[in-house]
Parts: sequence; C-alpha cells; structure tokens
Amino acid sequence: MAVPKKRTSISKKRIRKNIWKKKGYRAALKAFSLAKSLSTGNSKSFFSMSNTNK
Repeated sequence: MAVPKKRTSISKKRIRKNIWKKKGYRAALKAFSLAKSLSTGNSKSFFSMSNTNK
C-alpha cells in the first residue's frame, strides 16, 4: 500500500529554491560579461570579424 512521503520543511524548500535561482543568475552574469567583452573587443576566447576597411 502506498504511503505518502513526509513534508519538506519550508526552510529546506527555500534553500533549494535559492540555489536554483543563483544558478540562473550566475549564467546570466557570465553571458553579460562575455557580451560586454565582445562589444568592446577585449575578448580573448572569441574571434569576431571586424567591419573596418583599411
């Protein structure tokens, strides 16, 4: 016979939720940082074509 699981405490639920949110925040920060470095031309990991004709 199926038995219901014990309820997760509110504090544990909040901790897990915050960890999940921080992962997204860090990913967004990294993406923004990369975009900023690409736009200024200081990127070391990406090579982009420049449109300046010499």
